[in-house]
Amino acid sequence: MAQQPQAGHSSVELDRPRRIQSRGLWFERLMALLALSNLMLVLFDLSFIPWRNFYLTYLPQLTQWYGFHIKGIEPHRTTTAYLEAVQQLENQVALTGVQSPETQQQLLNLQTLSVEMVDENPFEGAGKSGTLERIKNRMRDHVGVESSKDAFRQFWSQDYLSRQGWNQSIAFFQKEIQSLIATNYYRAIGENGEPIDRFWKIDLGFTVLFAAEFLARTLYLSRRYHYTSWLDAVIWRCYDLLLILPFWRWLRVIPVTIRLDQAKLINLHTLNYRIVRTLISSIAVELTEMVVIRILDQTQELIHRGELSRWLLQTNRYVDLNGVNEVEAISKQLVEVLVDHVLPRLRPEIEALLHHSVLQVLNSSPVYAGLQRLPGVSQVSHQLTQQIIADVSQNAYQAVRSALQDETGAALMSQLISRFGEVFGAELKQNQALSEIESLSVDLLEEVKVNYVERLRAEDYEKLRAEKQRIYQISRQAR
Repeated sequence: MAQQPQAGHSSVELDRPRRIQSRGLWFERLMALLALSNLMLVLFDLSFIPWRNFYLTYLPQLTQWYGFHIKGIEPHRTTTAYLEAVQQLENQVALTGVQSPETQQQLLNLQTLSVEMVDENPFEGAGKSGTLERIKNRMRDHVGVESSKDAFRQFWSQDYLSRQGWNQSIAFFQKEIQSLIATNYYRAIGENGEPIDRFWKIDLGFTVLFAAEFLARTLYLSRRYHYTSWLDAVIWRCYDLLLILPFWRWLRVIPVTIRLDQAKLINLHTLNYRIVRTLISSIAVELTEMVVIRILDQTQELIHRGELSRWLLQTNRYVDLNGVNEVEAISKQLVEVLVDHVLPRLRPEIEALLHHSVLQVLNSSPVYAGLQRLPGVSQVSHQLTQQIIADVSQNAYQAVRSALQDETGAALMSQLISRFGEVFGAELKQNQALSEIESLSVDLLEEVKVNYVERLRAEDYEKLRAEKQRIYQISRQAR
Protein backbone atom coordinates (compact mmCIF):
# COMPACT_ATOMS: atom_id res chain seq x y z
CA MET A 1 0.00 0.00 0.00
CA ALA A 2 2.86 2.33 0.77
CA GLN A 3 4.24 1.90 -2.76
CA GLN A 4 1.10 3.08 -4.56
CA PRO A 5 1.57 6.80 -3.86
CA GLN A 6 5.20 6.44 -4.88
CA ALA A 7 4.14 4.80 -8.13
CA GLY A 8 1.59 7.52 -8.73
CA HIS A 9 4.17 10.16 -7.96
CA SER A 10 6.57 8.57 -10.44
CA SER A 11 3.86 8.55 -13.10
CA VAL A 12 3.22 12.23 -12.56
CA GLU A 13 6.93 12.96 -12.74
CA LEU A 14 7.18 11.03 -16.03
CA ASP A 15 4.15 12.78 -17.54
CA ARG A 16 5.36 16.25 -16.59
CA PRO A 17 8.02 16.54 -19.38
CA ARG A 18 5.43 15.38 -21.88
CA ARG A 19 2.96 18.07 -20.78
CA ILE A 20 5.71 20.69 -20.87
CA GLN A 21 6.74 19.54 -24.31
CA SER A 22 3.11 19.58 -25.48
CA ARG A 23 2.60 23.13 -24.17
CA GLY A 24 5.83 24.20 -25.84
CA LEU A 25 4.69 22.72 -29.16
CA TRP A 26 1.33 24.51 -28.96
CA PHE A 27 3.10 27.78 -28.20
CA GLU A 28 5.40 27.28 -31.18
CA ARG A 29 2.41 26.56 -33.40
CA LEU A 30 0.53 29.61 -32.15
CA MET A 31 3.49 31.92 -32.80
CA ALA A 32 4.10 30.29 -36.16
CA LEU A 33 0.49 30.87 -37.22
CA LEU A 34 0.68 34.49 -36.05
CA ALA A 35 3.88 34.95 -38.06
CA LEU A 36 2.17 33.36 -41.06
CA SER A 37 -0.80 35.72 -40.70
CA ASN A 38 1.56 38.67 -40.57
CA LEU A 39 3.34 37.43 -43.68
CA MET A 40 0.01 37.14 -45.53
CA LEU A 41 -0.80 40.75 -44.63
CA VAL A 42 2.65 41.84 -45.80
CA LEU A 43 2.23 40.06 -49.11
CA PHE A 44 -1.24 41.56 -49.56
CA ASP A 45 0.14 45.03 -48.86
CA LEU A 46 3.04 44.57 -51.28
CA SER A 47 0.72 43.34 -54.03
CA PHE A 48 -2.08 45.84 -53.40
CA ILE A 49 -0.92 48.58 -55.78
CA PRO A 50 0.15 46.27 -58.68
CA TRP A 51 -2.96 44.09 -58.30
CA ARG A 52 -5.47 46.78 -57.31
CA ASN A 53 -7.58 46.18 -60.41
CA PHE A 54 -7.87 42.49 -59.52
CA TYR A 55 -8.78 43.22 -55.90
CA LEU A 56 -11.23 45.90 -57.05
CA THR A 57 -13.02 43.35 -59.21
CA TYR A 58 -13.41 40.61 -56.58
CA LEU A 59 -13.15 42.57 -53.29
CA PRO A 60 -14.46 46.05 -54.12
CA GLN A 61 -15.44 47.19 -50.62
CA LEU A 62 -12.25 45.92 -48.95
CA THR A 63 -10.16 47.41 -51.75
CA GLN A 64 -11.77 50.84 -51.44
CA TRP A 65 -11.46 50.84 -47.63
CA TYR A 66 -7.84 49.62 -47.63
CA GLY A 67 -6.84 51.94 -50.43
CA PHE A 68 -8.27 55.02 -48.74
CA HIS A 69 -7.25 54.38 -45.10
CA ILE A 70 -3.91 52.60 -45.60
CA LYS A 71 -2.54 53.69 -48.98
CA GLY A 72 -4.03 57.18 -49.17
CA ILE A 73 -5.84 56.41 -52.43
CA GLU A 74 -8.60 58.81 -53.45
CA PRO A 75 -10.80 59.06 -56.58
CA HIS A 76 -9.10 61.13 -59.27
CA ARG A 77 -10.93 64.37 -59.96
CA THR A 78 -10.58 64.29 -63.74
CA THR A 79 -11.71 60.71 -64.33
CA THR A 80 -14.38 60.98 -61.63
CA ALA A 81 -15.78 64.09 -63.30
CA TYR A 82 -15.72 62.28 -66.63
CA LEU A 83 -17.74 59.33 -65.33
CA GLU A 84 -20.16 61.70 -63.60
CA ALA A 85 -20.66 63.50 -66.91
CA VAL A 86 -21.46 60.17 -68.58
CA GLN A 87 -23.98 59.42 -65.84
CA GLN A 88 -25.60 62.81 -66.35
CA LEU A 89 -25.80 62.07 -70.08
CA GLU A 90 -27.51 58.77 -69.39
CA ASN A 91 -30.05 60.52 -67.15
CA GLN A 92 -30.65 63.23 -69.75
CA VAL A 93 -31.17 60.72 -72.57
CA ALA A 94 -33.63 58.86 -70.38
CA LEU A 95 -35.60 62.10 -69.91
CA THR A 96 -35.43 63.88 -73.29
CA GLY A 97 -33.84 61.41 -75.75
CA VAL A 98 -30.71 61.62 -77.88
CA GLN A 99 -31.80 64.44 -80.24
CA SER A 100 -32.77 67.00 -77.58
CA PRO A 101 -30.82 70.28 -77.11
CA GLU A 102 -30.05 69.33 -73.48
CA THR A 103 -28.47 66.07 -74.67
CA GLN A 104 -26.45 67.97 -77.27
CA GLN A 105 -25.03 70.16 -74.50
CA GLN A 106 -24.03 67.10 -72.47
CA LEU A 107 -22.38 65.54 -75.52
CA LEU A 108 -20.34 68.67 -76.22
CA ASN A 109 -19.19 68.66 -72.59
CA LEU A 110 -18.08 65.00 -72.91
CA GLN A 111 -16.20 65.78 -76.11
CA THR A 112 -14.26 68.49 -74.30
CA LEU A 113 -13.57 66.24 -71.29
CA SER A 114 -12.42 63.43 -73.61
CA VAL A 115 -9.87 65.67 -75.36
CA GLU A 116 -8.61 66.94 -72.00
CA MET A 117 -8.26 63.37 -70.73
CA VAL A 118 -6.16 62.41 -73.76
CA ASP A 119 -3.99 65.53 -73.55
CA GLU A 120 -3.44 65.68 -69.77
CA ASN A 121 -3.19 61.92 -69.14
CA PRO A 122 -4.61 61.78 -65.58
CA PHE A 123 -3.50 58.13 -65.40
CA GLU A 124 0.18 59.02 -65.29
CA GLY A 125 0.25 59.86 -61.57
CA ALA A 126 -0.95 56.34 -60.70
CA GLY A 127 1.44 54.70 -63.15
CA LYS A 128 -1.46 53.68 -65.39
CA SER A 129 -0.53 55.32 -68.67
CA GLY A 130 -0.96 51.93 -70.29
CA THR A 131 -4.62 51.98 -69.23
CA LEU A 132 -5.16 55.23 -71.14
CA GLU A 133 -3.54 53.68 -74.20
CA ARG A 134 -5.95 50.73 -74.01
CA ILE A 135 -8.87 53.16 -73.75
CA LYS A 136 -7.69 55.07 -76.79
CA ASN A 137 -7.09 51.89 -78.81
CA ARG A 138 -10.51 50.48 -78.00
CA MET A 139 -12.25 53.72 -78.91
CA ARG A 140 -10.33 54.01 -82.20
CA ASP A 141 -11.12 50.42 -83.14
CA HIS A 142 -14.78 50.80 -82.25
CA VAL A 143 -15.36 54.03 -84.17
CA GLY A 144 -12.97 53.22 -87.01
CA VAL A 145 -10.76 56.34 -87.12
CA GLU A 146 -7.02 56.73 -86.53
CA SER A 147 -7.13 59.69 -84.10
CA SER A 148 -8.27 58.95 -80.58
CA LYS A 149 -9.51 62.52 -80.12
CA ASP A 150 -11.58 62.30 -83.30
CA ALA A 151 -12.86 58.93 -82.17
CA PHE A 152 -14.14 60.41 -78.87
CA ARG A 153 -15.66 63.43 -80.65
CA GLN A 154 -17.46 61.21 -83.12
CA PHE A 155 -18.59 58.75 -80.47
CA TRP A 156 -20.09 61.53 -78.30
CA SER A 157 -22.18 62.99 -81.13
CA GLN A 158 -25.90 62.87 -81.81
CA ASP A 159 -25.44 61.58 -85.38
CA TYR A 160 -23.25 58.65 -84.29
CA LEU A 161 -25.42 57.66 -81.33
CA SER A 162 -28.58 57.85 -83.47
CA ARG A 163 -27.02 55.87 -86.31
CA GLN A 164 -25.37 53.19 -84.12
CA GLY A 165 -28.09 53.09 -81.50
CA TRP A 166 -27.91 54.58 -78.02
CA ASN A 167 -28.30 51.31 -76.14
CA GLN A 168 -25.56 49.53 -78.11
CA SER A 169 -23.17 52.47 -77.85
CA ILE A 170 -23.61 53.08 -74.12
CA ALA A 171 -23.35 49.31 -73.48
CA PHE A 172 -19.99 49.29 -75.27
CA PHE A 173 -18.78 52.25 -73.21
CA GLN A 174 -19.83 50.70 -69.91
CA LYS A 175 -18.22 47.36 -70.71
CA GLU A 176 -15.00 48.36 -72.49
CA ILE A 177 -14.22 51.93 -71.43
CA GLN A 178 -15.92 52.82 -68.13
CA SER A 179 -14.34 49.92 -66.20
CA LEU A 180 -10.86 51.06 -67.27
CA ILE A 181 -11.48 54.69 -66.38
CA ALA A 182 -12.81 53.64 -62.95
CA THR A 183 -9.48 52.00 -62.10
CA ASN A 184 -7.68 55.35 -62.08
CA TYR A 185 -6.96 57.01 -58.75
CA TYR A 186 -4.99 59.71 -57.00
CA ARG A 187 -2.56 58.78 -54.24
CA ALA A 188 -1.69 61.46 -51.74
CA ILE A 189 1.94 62.36 -51.01
CA GLY A 190 3.22 62.58 -47.44
CA GLU A 191 5.52 65.16 -45.92
CA ASN A 192 8.50 62.91 -46.65
CA GLY A 193 7.84 63.19 -50.37
CA GLU A 194 6.74 59.56 -50.67
CA PRO A 195 3.23 58.22 -51.33
CA ILE A 196 1.25 57.74 -48.15
CA ASP A 197 1.60 54.25 -46.65
CA ARG A 198 0.05 53.56 -43.26
CA PHE A 199 0.66 49.82 -43.21
CA TRP A 200 3.01 50.33 -40.29
CA LYS A 201 -0.05 50.88 -38.12
CA ILE A 202 -1.26 47.35 -38.89
CA ASP A 203 2.24 45.89 -38.67
CA LEU A 204 3.13 47.64 -35.40
CA GLY A 205 1.20 45.19 -33.20
CA PHE A 206 2.92 42.19 -34.77
CA THR A 207 6.32 43.88 -34.55
CA VAL A 208 5.91 44.60 -30.83
CA LEU A 209 4.74 41.03 -30.19
CA PHE A 210 7.64 39.44 -32.06
CA ALA A 211 10.15 41.83 -30.45
CA ALA A 212 8.94 40.84 -26.98
CA GLU A 213 9.03 37.17 -27.89
CA PHE A 214 12.53 37.53 -29.32
CA LEU A 215 13.78 39.20 -26.15
CA ALA A 216 12.17 36.52 -23.97
CA ARG A 217 13.55 33.68 -26.07
CA THR A 218 17.12 34.99 -26.08
CA LEU A 219 17.08 35.61 -22.32
CA TYR A 220 15.68 32.12 -21.73
CA LEU A 221 18.34 30.51 -23.94
CA SER A 222 21.17 32.44 -22.31
CA ARG A 223 20.02 31.38 -18.84
CA ARG A 224 19.23 27.79 -19.72
CA TYR A 225 22.61 27.24 -21.35
CA HIS A 226 25.02 28.86 -18.93
CA TYR A 227 27.91 28.75 -21.37
CA THR A 228 25.83 30.81 -23.85
CA SER A 229 25.88 34.60 -23.60
CA TRP A 230 22.94 36.78 -24.54
CA LEU A 231 24.73 37.82 -27.73
CA ASP A 232 25.22 34.16 -28.65
CA ALA A 233 21.52 33.58 -28.12
CA VAL A 234 20.72 36.55 -30.35
CA ILE A 235 22.91 35.08 -33.08
CA TRP A 236 21.26 31.71 -32.50
CA ARG A 237 17.81 33.21 -33.27
CA CYS A 238 19.02 35.89 -35.69
CA TYR A 239 16.47 34.91 -38.33
CA ASP A 240 13.69 36.15 -36.01
CA LEU A 241 15.06 39.68 -36.38
CA LEU A 242 13.49 39.73 -39.86
CA LEU A 243 10.08 39.72 -38.16
CA ILE A 244 10.96 43.00 -36.44
CA LEU A 245 12.54 44.99 -39.26
CA PRO A 246 10.15 47.69 -40.59
CA PHE A 247 11.66 47.41 -44.08
CA TRP A 248 12.28 44.54 -46.49
CA ARG A 249 9.22 42.89 -45.00
CA TRP A 250 9.13 40.27 -47.75
CA LEU A 251 12.17 38.65 -46.09
CA ARG A 252 9.84 37.49 -43.32
CA VAL A 253 9.14 34.45 -45.44
CA ILE A 254 12.45 33.04 -44.09
CA PRO A 255 11.61 33.03 -40.34
CA VAL A 256 8.00 32.06 -41.07
CA THR A 257 9.12 28.99 -43.01
CA ILE A 258 11.58 28.02 -40.28
CA ARG A 259 8.93 28.45 -37.58
CA LEU A 260 6.37 26.37 -39.47
CA ASP A 261 8.93 23.60 -39.79
CA GLN A 262 9.90 23.82 -36.12
CA ALA A 263 6.22 23.71 -35.12
CA LYS A 264 5.80 20.57 -37.25
CA LEU A 265 3.14 22.23 -39.39
CA ILE A 266 5.18 21.55 -42.51
CA ASN A 267 8.06 19.19 -43.22
CA LEU A 268 11.08 20.71 -44.91
CA HIS A 269 13.47 17.87 -44.15
CA THR A 270 13.48 16.55 -47.72
CA LEU A 271 13.84 20.00 -49.25
CA ASN A 272 16.57 20.93 -46.79
CA TYR A 273 18.40 17.68 -47.50
CA ARG A 274 18.24 18.30 -51.24
CA ILE A 275 19.45 21.90 -50.94
CA VAL A 276 22.30 21.04 -48.60
CA ARG A 277 23.43 18.08 -50.68
CA THR A 278 23.30 20.17 -53.86
CA LEU A 279 25.35 22.94 -52.28
CA ILE A 280 27.86 20.50 -50.83
CA SER A 281 28.22 18.67 -54.14
CA SER A 282 28.67 21.91 -56.02
CA ILE A 283 31.22 23.24 -53.55
CA ALA A 284 33.06 19.90 -53.46
CA VAL A 285 33.35 19.80 -57.23
CA GLU A 286 34.54 23.40 -57.41
CA LEU A 287 36.97 22.90 -54.52
CA THR A 288 38.36 19.69 -55.96
CA GLU A 289 38.80 21.35 -59.31
CA MET A 290 40.65 24.29 -57.78
CA VAL A 291 42.87 22.08 -55.59
CA VAL A 292 43.82 19.75 -58.44
CA ILE A 293 44.56 22.63 -60.79
CA ARG A 294 46.60 24.36 -58.07
CA ILE A 295 48.65 21.23 -57.41
CA LEU A 296 49.33 20.71 -61.09
CA ASP A 297 50.25 24.37 -61.54
CA GLN A 298 52.66 24.20 -58.63
CA THR A 299 54.21 21.02 -60.03
CA GLN A 300 54.68 22.68 -63.41
CA GLU A 301 56.21 25.70 -61.72
CA LEU A 302 58.65 23.48 -59.83
CA ILE A 303 59.67 21.79 -63.05
CA HIS A 304 60.12 25.15 -64.79
CA ARG A 305 62.37 26.35 -61.94
CA GLY A 306 64.55 23.24 -62.26
CA GLU A 307 63.60 21.68 -58.92
CA LEU A 308 63.18 18.29 -60.60
CA SER A 309 66.72 18.37 -62.01
CA ARG A 310 68.20 19.57 -58.70
CA TRP A 311 66.40 16.76 -56.88
CA LEU A 312 67.58 14.13 -59.31
CA LEU A 313 71.14 15.44 -59.37
CA GLN A 314 71.28 16.03 -55.56
CA THR A 315 72.95 19.43 -55.79
CA ASN A 316 74.27 21.28 -52.75
CA ARG A 317 71.14 23.46 -52.58
CA TYR A 318 69.01 20.44 -51.67
CA VAL A 319 68.03 20.67 -47.98
CA ASP A 320 68.47 17.41 -46.06
CA LEU A 321 66.36 17.43 -42.90
CA ASN A 322 67.31 14.16 -41.19
CA GLY A 323 70.74 13.21 -42.56
CA VAL A 324 69.31 10.15 -44.34
CA ASN A 325 69.44 9.52 -48.05
CA GLU A 326 65.80 8.64 -48.55
CA VAL A 327 66.33 7.35 -52.08
CA GLU A 328 68.94 4.82 -50.93
CA ALA A 329 66.86 3.81 -47.92
CA ILE A 330 63.77 3.28 -50.04
CA SER A 331 65.75 1.34 -52.62
CA LYS A 332 67.20 -0.90 -49.90
CA GLN A 333 63.74 -1.58 -48.48
CA LEU A 334 62.39 -2.39 -51.92
CA VAL A 335 65.28 -4.77 -52.62
CA GLU A 336 64.73 -6.57 -49.31
CA VAL A 337 61.03 -6.96 -50.02
CA LEU A 338 61.84 -8.16 -53.52
CA VAL A 339 64.38 -10.76 -52.36
CA ASP A 340 62.65 -12.02 -49.21
CA HIS A 341 59.02 -12.11 -50.38
CA VAL A 342 58.53 -11.49 -54.08
CA LEU A 343 61.21 -13.64 -55.74
CA PRO A 344 60.40 -16.86 -53.79
CA ARG A 345 56.79 -16.66 -54.91
CA LEU A 346 57.74 -15.87 -58.50
CA ARG A 347 60.42 -18.59 -58.75
CA PRO A 348 58.31 -21.00 -60.94
CA GLU A 349 57.52 -18.24 -63.41
CA ILE A 350 61.15 -17.07 -63.48
CA GLU A 351 62.42 -20.61 -64.08
CA ALA A 352 59.88 -21.10 -66.87
CA LEU A 353 61.03 -17.88 -68.53
CA LEU A 354 64.72 -18.88 -68.20
CA HIS A 355 63.97 -22.35 -69.55
CA HIS A 356 62.25 -20.87 -72.59
CA SER A 357 65.09 -18.39 -73.18
CA VAL A 358 67.79 -21.12 -72.88
CA LEU A 359 65.91 -23.40 -75.26
CA GLN A 360 65.59 -20.58 -77.76
CA VAL A 361 69.35 -20.06 -77.68
CA LEU A 362 70.15 -23.80 -77.91
CA ASN A 363 67.72 -24.39 -80.75
CA SER A 364 69.48 -21.75 -82.79
CA SER A 365 72.70 -23.80 -82.57
CA PRO A 366 73.23 -26.39 -85.41
CA VAL A 367 75.21 -28.69 -83.10
CA TYR A 368 72.38 -28.87 -80.56
CA ALA A 369 69.84 -29.44 -83.32
CA GLY A 370 71.91 -32.38 -84.63
CA LEU A 371 72.22 -33.94 -81.17
CA GLN A 372 68.45 -33.75 -80.76
CA ARG A 373 68.04 -36.32 -83.59
CA LEU A 374 69.97 -39.00 -81.67
CA PRO A 375 67.88 -41.49 -79.69
CA GLY A 376 67.45 -40.58 -75.99
CA VAL A 377 69.43 -37.38 -76.25
CA SER A 378 66.33 -35.16 -76.40
CA GLN A 379 65.01 -36.38 -73.03
CA VAL A 380 68.42 -36.14 -71.39
CA SER A 381 69.01 -32.64 -72.74
CA HIS A 382 65.63 -31.50 -71.45
CA GLN A 383 66.32 -32.84 -67.94
CA LEU A 384 69.80 -31.37 -67.99
CA THR A 385 68.46 -27.96 -69.01
CA GLN A 386 65.88 -28.05 -66.22
CA GLN A 387 68.55 -28.95 -63.66
CA ILE A 388 70.91 -26.22 -64.85
CA ILE A 389 68.17 -23.55 -64.73
CA ALA A 390 67.06 -24.63 -61.25
CA ASP A 391 70.62 -24.55 -59.98
CA VAL A 392 71.31 -21.18 -61.57
CA SER A 393 68.18 -19.57 -60.18
CA GLN A 394 68.72 -21.10 -56.74
CA ASN A 395 72.36 -20.07 -56.63
CA ALA A 396 71.57 -16.57 -57.86
CA TYR A 397 68.84 -16.16 -55.28
CA GLN A 398 71.06 -17.46 -52.48
CA ALA A 399 73.86 -15.19 -53.61
CA VAL A 400 71.70 -12.10 -53.53
CA ARG A 401 70.17 -13.09 -50.19
CA SER A 402 73.56 -13.78 -48.67
CA ALA A 403 74.89 -10.49 -49.98
CA LEU A 404 72.09 -8.63 -48.28
CA GLN A 405 72.53 -10.49 -45.00
CA ASP A 406 76.29 -10.04 -45.00
CA GLU A 407 77.60 -6.68 -43.85
CA THR A 408 80.09 -6.47 -46.67
CA GLY A 409 77.44 -7.47 -49.23
CA ALA A 410 75.00 -4.91 -47.82
CA ALA A 411 77.66 -2.23 -48.05
CA LEU A 412 78.41 -3.20 -51.65
CA MET A 413 74.66 -3.13 -52.45
CA SER A 414 74.37 0.38 -50.96
CA GLN A 415 77.44 1.45 -52.88
CA LEU A 416 75.88 0.04 -56.06
CA ILE A 417 72.64 1.94 -55.48
CA SER A 418 74.48 5.14 -54.69
CA ARG A 419 76.76 4.72 -57.69
CA PHE A 420 73.74 3.99 -59.87
CA GLY A 421 72.15 7.29 -58.85
CA GLU A 422 75.34 9.23 -59.55
CA VAL A 423 75.91 7.62 -62.94
CA PHE A 424 72.24 7.96 -63.88
CA GLY A 425 72.21 11.67 -62.99
CA ALA A 426 75.49 12.32 -64.77
CA GLU A 427 74.28 10.64 -67.93
CA LEU A 428 71.05 12.57 -67.84
CA LYS A 429 73.00 15.80 -67.53
CA GLN A 430 75.50 14.98 -70.25
CA ASN A 431 72.94 13.76 -72.78
CA GLN A 432 70.66 16.75 -72.24
CA ALA A 433 67.81 14.31 -71.62
CA LEU A 434 66.69 16.04 -68.46
CA SER A 435 65.48 19.17 -70.25
CA GLU A 436 63.44 17.05 -72.62
CA ILE A 437 61.99 15.10 -69.69
CA GLU A 438 61.04 18.37 -67.99
CA SER A 439 59.36 19.68 -71.13
CA LEU A 440 57.43 16.46 -71.63
CA SER A 441 56.43 16.40 -67.96
CA VAL A 442 55.04 19.95 -68.19
CA ASP A 443 53.07 19.04 -71.32
CA LEU A 444 51.79 15.86 -69.67
CA LEU A 445 50.61 17.77 -66.60
CA GLU A 446 48.87 20.34 -68.81
CA GLU A 447 47.02 17.56 -70.64
CA VAL A 448 46.06 15.93 -67.35
CA LYS A 449 44.82 19.27 -66.03
CA VAL A 450 42.70 20.05 -69.05
CA ASN A 451 41.26 16.56 -69.41
CA TYR A 452 40.57 16.20 -65.69
CA VAL A 453 38.85 19.56 -65.48
CA GLU A 454 36.70 18.85 -68.50
CA ARG A 455 35.62 15.48 -67.12
CA LEU A 456 34.93 17.01 -63.74
CA ARG A 457 32.73 19.73 -65.19
CA ALA A 458 30.87 17.22 -67.32
CA GLU A 459 29.94 15.05 -64.34
CA ASP A 460 26.33 15.19 -63.25
CA TYR A 461 25.85 16.22 -59.63
CA GLU A 462 22.95 13.81 -59.26
CA LYS A 463 25.13 11.00 -60.57
CA LEU A 464 27.87 11.87 -58.09
CA ARG A 465 25.43 11.88 -55.19
CA ALA A 466 23.88 8.60 -56.32
CA GLU A 467 27.31 7.00 -56.54
CA LYS A 468 28.23 8.28 -53.08
CA GLN A 469 24.98 6.92 -51.66
CA ARG A 470 25.61 3.54 -53.29
CA ILE A 471 29.12 3.34 -51.82
CA TYR A 472 27.76 4.38 -48.42
CA GLN A 473 25.18 1.58 -48.50
CA ILE A 474 27.82 -0.98 -49.47
CA SER A 475 30.10 0.17 -46.64
CA ARG A 476 27.24 -0.11 -44.13
CA GLN A 477 26.40 -3.62 -45.26
CA ALA A 478 30.06 -4.62 -45.02
CA ARG A 479 30.15 -3.59 -41.37
